Amino acid sequence: MNTSKRSLSIKKISALAIFSALSYLSLYVFRIPGIGGFLTFDIKDTIVCLAAMIFGPFSGAAVSLLAALIEMVTVSGTGPWGFLMNFLSTAAFAFSASAVYMYIPKLKKTMKGAISGLLAAIFASTVVMLVLNIFVTPVYLGVPRDAVFEMLVPLLLPFNFLKYVLNAALVLVLYKPIKEVLRKTKFIRSSSENYKFDKKSLLLTICGLALIVACLLIFVFVMDGNLQFFKK
Repeated sequence: MNTSKRSLSIKKISALAIFSALSYLSLYVFRIPGIGGFLTFDIKDTIVCLAAMIFGPFSGAAVSLLAALIEMVTVSGTGPWGFLMNFLSTAAFAFSASAVYMYIPKLKKTMKGAISGLLAAIFASTVVMLVLNIFVTPVYLGVPRDAVFEMLVPLLLPFNFLKYVLNAALVLVLYKPIKEVLRKTKFIRSSSENYKFDKKSLLLTICGLALIVACLLIFVFVMDGNLQFFKK
């Protein structure tokens, strides 16, 4: 029994390391830079949230921390302040989604729980980013706080809201297939919860895909972002 637990623990650590690496690599695979002139969307939050939904909120926070650290010392030019915003915003999204999904009694590990968790994550992360934009952005960008206030309603709030809606939709579409892959590769225990693509799953997938397309169109055609694949 102890050997079995130790094996699962090692596999969990390995899986979290893989999620951390994937969240970093995703920065090079798909991005939408230039939104509103200087904002960038990437799918890192999706990957971190998937880790949190599968392994728990604290595991998601750990992946978020590691991914933010790697980003800070490699591609990011915003230093410790950028790292702080990066970590807190991603952790807020992943932690709140996972906490609702895994621990609220009537919602625990149900489709309703997943949707409720992701809605909570959208709200929590948008609020966290609002606070960070007001108090931290002026410091690390070196701009007056008044300038940030002027951008809040027309740009920063819509961007952050759509960013988290898009990430939530991606999680909704990818969660079950990713979890099934982890089960088959023995990274997580098999359970009575079998993967079934029923009518509810189909409807959820269609809604998720519709949200993904809508958010991408807004980012590109309304907010002047540029789709970028496989950044060098």
